Amino acid sequence: MPIHIENEANRCLTCKVPMCSKFCPIHTPVPEIIKLFREKKVMQAGEELFMNNPMSAICAIVCNHEAQCRGHCVLGRKGTPVQFYEIEKFVSDGFLDRYRPENIEKKDKRVAVIGSGPAGLTAAIVLARNGYDVTIFERKNEIGGMLRYGIPDFRLPKSLLARYQKLLKRLGVQIRLNTTIGGALRIDNLFRDGYSTIFVGTGVWRPNTLGIEGESLASVHFGISYLENPGHHELGKTVAVIGMGNVAMDVARTAFRHGAEHVMLFSRDNHATASSHEMSYAELDGTEFIYGKTIRRITPEGPIFSDSILDEEGNLIGVKSEEELVKADSVIIAVSQGPKDKLIMSTEHLEGTSKGLLITDENGMTTVEGVFAAGDVVTGPLTVVHAAEAAKKAAEAMMRYMEEH
Repeated sequence: MPIHIENEANRCLTCKVPMCSKFCPIHTPVPEIIKLFREKKVMQAGEELFMNNPMSAICAIVCNHEAQCRGHCVLGRKGTPVQFYEIEKFVSDGFLDRYRPENIEKKDKRVAVIGSGPAGLTAAIVLARNGYDVTIFERKNEIGGMLRYGIPDFRLPKSLLARYQKLLKRLGVQIRLNTTIGGALRIDNLFRDGYSTIFVGTGVWRPNTLGIEGESLASVHFGISYLENPGHHELGKTVAVIGMGNVAMDVARTAFRHGAEHVMLFSRDNHATASSHEMSYAELDGTEFIYGKTIRRITPEGPIFSDSILDEEGNLIGVKSEEELVKADSVIIAVSQGPKDKLIMSTEHLEGTSKGLLITDENGMTTVEGVFAAGDVVTGPLTVVHAAEAAKKAAEAMMRYMEEH
């Protein structure tokens, strides 16, 4: 065990009102985990982490710790906060392969989970360990969703997803790959075939467009599409990325690792929506951040911008008329994404918002009885831990629903 992890655990004050837990979206019981760790009860600590958050091994790597546990540790007010995520990573990683579900009372209920991203995986694990017969339907040929195709391997090793797949097998979860619900099979067919409830965790895979001239040029790509198969794109040496969110940071860092020499990120105002630590990594990789530029159109030579007119707080209030060409070999548009509409189009009474996000009640049930949803397909793009927290609540609501029906 690295000695620094033990040192971090020993520094924890085990606060009676732990702000680290309060500001964790899934309220990880940090003091309890650290107490068990200090007592050398590492597997028990791992079990507590896993039962609270099945994605703990992943969240320890990809969470925005600065905005959550680490950022709210009281020791950080005058010194260095406890690096709890290092402890969580060590404990969860050790537990993942050793978890052996025991004494699961099997229920005579079959559940369908559509999508195998963080929301789908969380729901499947919670339902399976409570005895439900779970089948995951995944439209791609490997599980993971945004974890696999939206987060670069240098941030989240894909080998971790292979270990989760083995865990699902131990839980008895069946996985049907290359199957799109809303295509040849529909939600009605799942109910017809005996599924008691259905969980939708299909995420957001449709890139948002800018609605400007030039988006269909051969040198233009969308961020989420690029991250799915970066090796299949020839970007050239100079890349202009429109957007300054977390996806844009991943795009920039990935582009450098695939041969780009100069990557510029553009924001129309003075703000970036990406987390500070993701921006720091992108900056260390050599990314250039350019603020106050509103894109007009895209040409084969590169994007054309005008200077934004900003108020005192850095918000966009207008655009100047003068235009400037920024020469680039390729342009990547990374201005968020929304859900695909196959489920809504193929399911009677399934309703969505104007953006296509599924409408749910306080229990996560959609406008179709017995169909629940959580994660990005409900909220729009958020983080892994937010998806896990919402999916956990929805899975618990599904179990209550099945007990009553």
